[in-house]
Amino acid sequence: MSHLGGGSLLLAWQLKGKHVLIVGGGDVASGRIESVLAADARVTLISPSNGLHTLTKSFLDGPHNITYHDRIFGGVEDLAGVDLVLTAIDDVAQSRVICGLCRELKIPVNVADIPESCDFYFGSQIRDGPLQIMISTNGNSPKLANIIRKKVEQSLPEHAGDAITRVGELRVKLKERAPGVGGAIGKRRMRWMIDVCTSWEMEELALLDDQMIRRLLDDGWEKNAVPSPGELGARSSRQAYHVKTTLTAPDVFVMTLSFVAGAACAGLCLLARRR
Repeated sequence: MSHLGGGSLLLAWQLKGKHVLIVGGGDVASGRIESVLAADARVTLISPSNGLHTLTKSFLDGPHNITYHDRIFGGVEDLAGVDLVLTAIDDVAQSRVICGLCRELKIPVNVADIPESCDFYFGSQIRDGPLQIMISTNGNSPKLANIIRKKVEQSLPEHAGDAITRVGELRVKLKERAPGVGGAIGKRRMRWMIDVCTSWEMEELALLDDQMIRRLLDDGWEKNAVPSPGELGARSSRQAYHVKTTLTAPDVFVMTLSFVAGAACAGLCLLARRR
């Protein structure tokens, strides 16, 4: 077994409706803004306007939940009612001051490029709809985290985000039919969902629609079975593409005949012009 110490606790932190203060508006800060907006946070941004990155400006101009103050950090009063603080400024001394104030007030803080002043790190992230994957080097090498992220992203199956969305919808509908937490019904729900996810291909799950979900529940859950996609009339995008691109012998003959006829017509036209 590998050594257990020295790591971080990786969590999917729910920031919806939480108040996040971001100090700084440059390149790094713009990435922080994007991350917390994706988590539906309520953002306050403090930064002089002459230091705003183009992406930061676009966030301020858009329909986002951001309160902007065109100034530098003003002190402890800027931390009132704040749930999380992110700093991304070039002033190291000021960053340490902000970090100290946050820790006195028990507010989680991340100070860009100063790992020892961070209660948590921003890893390199992959997102495809509800699918989120974070690669963390625990502050040791953000660049390597980015390189690893790209390799992981290339290995992911197509349609993963869509498949997760559809399976989530199926799970909600199943809970409506078979409500309850724990117990025999909860175990049966879990087992059936596992069987569906392992029996169907990713792209087949991605093609689930409301009608197929209803049929899957009627013919599957109610009968304690897992119908195949074909039994529900599903066709994978790969199969659909294959059908569209596979040509029969008559198709090839017609296409060849059309080509020859077109070439002959073109030749006759050229001869007529020369005469």
